[in-house]
Amino acid sequence: MVDAARARKLADRIQRIVAEMLERRVKDPRLGFVTVTDARLTNDLRDATVFYTVFGTDEEKAGTAAALESAKGIIRTEVGRQTGLRHTPSLTFQSDEVQQNAQHIESLLAKARQSDAEVARAASGATPAGEPDPYKTPRERAEDDEDADEE
Repeated sequence: MVDAARARKLADRIQRIVAEMLERRVKDPRLGFVTVTDARLTNDLRDATVFYTVFGTDEEKAGTAAALESAKGIIRTEVGRQTGLRHTPSLTFQSDEVQQNAQHIESLLAKARQSDAEVARAASGATPAGEPDPYKTPRERAEDDEDADEE
């Protein structure tokens, strides 16, 4: 087993290698506008997961996924050559859903802001139910003395 810091450094190195390979050496026409967002390596350095995003339609995303799968061998060879590891990790490409998650969160926040604005608008002219001053005030001292005399 390898410590987590070394695995993280190798994952960063793999991310840069894969991004460079996609930019310069892989010439597949199905490959769209790809951004390598992250790479994660298991602690035994056997498996690497490379996360990527693609801008475009679902059809273009599917084509990019197929292009990455077909280029996996040449990319893995280059990763092994540049990292110098005894065992080159197997590569798995996974689409990163950060864009969709961020858009979903933004839409939820917009809906919450709209709801807050409606509540504030409804509460702007409202008056409290009950007495205007709901807190009890202490009685005057003279009243206390009169009450004591009556007992």
